[in-house]
Amino acid sequence: MTKSEMGRRNISINEDMTIYNAAAQKPMLLKALADCQELDLDLSQVSGMDTAGFQILLLTKREAVKANKTVRLTAHSKAVTELLDLYNMASYFGDPMVIPAKEHADEKQPRNKSK
Repeated sequence: MTKSEMGRRNISINEDMTIYNAAAQKPMLLKALADCQELDLDLSQVSGMDTAGFQILLLTKREAVKANKTVRLTAHSKAVTELLDLYNMASYFGDPMVIPAKEHADEKQPRNKSK
């Protein structure tokens, strides 16, 4: 699922970014990057992500930097934000991560403590 306009391409990743999909996602993302100057990756539908998926994003970003191109991660799903936080890599990608209001409110709710 791609949309292209004047050197910019948008891709929505609609499956998990896990070891089971990495072999297919790697060439697809690298080809998309080769065909444009700016690549936007919509990650809103990624419900699962593991180290293999993270490595694919890291590779795509690294190749973009080498080619003086831009990769943006957009609409981060909860699975993506959790993994980026776990590896402390959100700042490396440099994309703003928007936390939905409901999720933010849920985090602020006091937790019930059992006695």
